[in-house]
Amino acid sequence: MSRVVLDVSMSLDGFTAGPNVRDEEPMGDGGERLHEWMAGDGADARAFEEVNAIVGATVIGRRTFDLGLGPWGGTPWPGVPGFVVTRRTRGDLLGDNGGTFAFDGLEASVRRAKEAAGDKDVLVMGADVAGQLLEARLLDEVHLHLAPVVLGQGTGLFAGRLGELIPVGEPVAGVATHLRYRVRRAAGRDA
Repeated sequence: MSRVVLDVSMSLDGFTAGPNVRDEEPMGDGGERLHEWMAGDGADARAFEEVNAIVGATVIGRRTFDLGLGPWGGTPWPGVPGFVVTRRTRGDLLGDNGGTFAFDGLEASVRRAKEAAGDKDVLVMGADVAGQLLEARLLDEVHLHLAPVVLGQGTGLFAGRLGELIPVGEPVAGVATHLRYRVRRAAGRDA
């Protein structure tokens, strides 16, 4: 069964995007530096390949979709369906790279994404939607890529929502430090 996985790069001071997120700078001022590790080799290359290998569908926050559609030119992974969490539903959108976007509420988007992902995972994109999933107990894992960057301000992970994460495996060091966590569901019941 598909897992719902947040795979995110974060600065050392806890931001997933820099300040002043806007159309011209979808990752905010300096935020693209969070992804520089993806061009690396060794541990960084393996972490990046692993992300690409597990994605079967995505759940995307509406703001992330609005800012990312232009740079992506379609879905973030060619041919992989994206499910945009929104209150402003609309018909499906076919991306330039063959992937489709569907627009629905939180729970419906997760259900549809899990169905579409088959035996692969659903990757989450967007700090606010990640927080909503954490709060709704729909998030299973967090794969955190801690980049050697200090942004000073920006978009915080989970948008201020609370939860508890349980470390899985050992940290892997490259340019970024790659960490994995399972989400604790409730007292004594883990994902």
